[in-house]
Amino acid sequence: MNYKSLSRQGCRVCLLVAILFWAACDTSEPAPEEESARSACTPDWVRDAVFYQIFPERFRNGDPGNDPVRASIANSDQAPDSWHIMPWTVDWYARADWEKAMGEGFYDTVFHRRYGGDLQGVLDKLDYLQDLGITAVYFNPLFHARSLHKYDGTSFHHIDPYFGPDPAGDLILMDLETGDDPQSWVWTQADSLFLELIDQMHTRGMRLIIDGVFNHTGREFFAFADLASQQTASRFGDWYKVTAWDNPATEESEFDYEGWWGYKPLPEYADSEDGLTLAPGPAAYVHAITRRWMDPNGDGDPSDGVDGWRLDVATDVPAGFWRAWHEEVCSLNPSAYTVAEIWDDPTQLLAEAGFGGVMNYQQFAYPVTGYLIDATLKPAVLASLMPATVEGIPNLNLIDSHDTDRLASMIVNAASGAYERADRFDFDHASGPRGNAVYKLRKPNERERLIQRLVVLLQMTWTGAPMVYYGSESGMWGADDPDDRMPMVWDDLDYADRTHHPLDRPKAAESVAFDSSLHDYYRKAADLRNNYAALRRGAVQMASASDTTMAWMFERTYENERMIVMINRGDQSSQVHLSDLDPGESPELVFVSRDAEVIVEQDSTVMLPPLTGAVVHTIRPGN
Repeated sequence: MNYKSLSRQGCRVCLLVAILFWAACDTSEPAPEEESARSACTPDWVRDAVFYQIFPERFRNGDPGNDPVRASIANSDQAPDSWHIMPWTVDWYARADWEKAMGEGFYDTVFHRRYGGDLQGVLDKLDYLQDLGITAVYFNPLFHARSLHKYDGTSFHHIDPYFGPDPAGDLILMDLETGDDPQSWVWTQADSLFLELIDQMHTRGMRLIIDGVFNHTGREFFAFADLASQQTASRFGDWYKVTAWDNPATEESEFDYEGWWGYKPLPEYADSEDGLTLAPGPAAYVHAITRRWMDPNGDGDPSDGVDGWRLDVATDVPAGFWRAWHEEVCSLNPSAYTVAEIWDDPTQLLAEAGFGGVMNYQQFAYPVTGYLIDATLKPAVLASLMPATVEGIPNLNLIDSHDTDRLASMIVNAASGAYERADRFDFDHASGPRGNAVYKLRKPNERERLIQRLVVLLQMTWTGAPMVYYGSESGMWGADDPDDRMPMVWDDLDYADRTHHPLDRPKAAESVAFDSSLHDYYRKAADLRNNYAALRRGAVQMASASDTTMAWMFERTYENERMIVMINRGDQSSQVHLSDLDPGESPELVFVSRDAEVIVEQDSTVMLPPLTGAVVHTIRPGN
């Protein structure tokens, strides 16, 4: 989650420290018995998964009949009566008349926009996802909330009515409930459509995980709304971190509370008195909604429920709560995957909380950005910063998400020179035009797309589960929030040229269209991973690294299969040698990242052209 434009982070250390670090890391995949000892709830299926992240409001408008109305959005009183949802294909930076009437700047009003993405849109595009090679989907919050991002939940036991077929009817049903009484909860039309989505995805052999926001709610959440209204008389008085109550003797409101990182629209749940877990009220509620979505029929069969959770701001929730919660999750579905949002070193919380994995910023996104995007991190150091596993846990290997610039724009705005801090990549240079006057909003050029292809190749061949942010495969680009949350670019829609600038600066017109070539590359890269077990389950061994040519090579081995992955980030050709081939082992070139000639010579040398990646497959005879 990134309401404060949290800077993307990373690691960079001196070569000596890097070598020592690498020497201490075990790069082999753990044996099954070792894995189960670490986390009984870590599912085996994640190692074979290719994930796709969907930001629901911006993926696909499949049902115009459920489009949001002005009264449904956050801070609706700030929007004029002329408010309407935005046409899907207009210039992102062009402002509607209602926006101009509401405020002067693009970033003053863009958060009031809605485009109408919904669950029917996802159902309509399951064929697209399956053809792309996607086997699992992570959904940003689907629960009822007024914001477009929905991290300010109004309810966690209902899917947002405007993602379903009957918003008005769902809202009437929801008003009849007692929020903290699961016996009073009903199944709305939006809930039922979500259960249909689960069923259709499972029928296709696909998995889905949903966003769990267990640190805070929105201010319209039933418990906080009652608390703010009833004050000390509220039965939810111990649910939130209240710092001051209204004084009945004065007319002025003195009610105050803690919001997430000081942000008042996101009031934080209170901790237990000993600080080791959540307060009893919110803890019981979270456990109840966990059961609801993991076993909707309540029959002990998890096949009709979600396959896991991505846990928002996991470091801001006590580890004791996570431990108890994981016990329940694993009892409901031993194959459930729980993946934590942890931007810094995850080691301690992983050990304390029992997560099945993390969003792999520390040991994938940061070093890959340094090597392939900024070209500041040398391959020899890169190899030390990317251990194959973190305590045997399969992580989500992402580069971009709803919290970062889009991958293509990261490349356009690549850093140059040394980072400001030795222990982190300084990503503030690439945050967006609001914080950086020289930020480039332009479309990526051909060379930058070649670099994007290298990033995707590494995602699809490294240990852990790759995750593609919606639209990266169709060519989308954009700065960080909100520009990373544009409507999806589809091949059946015609989009207006991008001619406006958010800061009203001159801008050359740029076309926006589905990039068929890039999409096909993503599909072929995903197919490569799906077709070779060694790329999903194989042990990792570093083969060579050249700081001079910026070339890097590693191997994945599984049973008698070996995959050799070669990447040349340099601007000159680089010769690499396939070492340690057994007699009779015949290398076969199975993947090249670009339209360039790559030949495996008889002496097992390969000449890699600039900005090129390649994969060689071999079978070791007799093994």
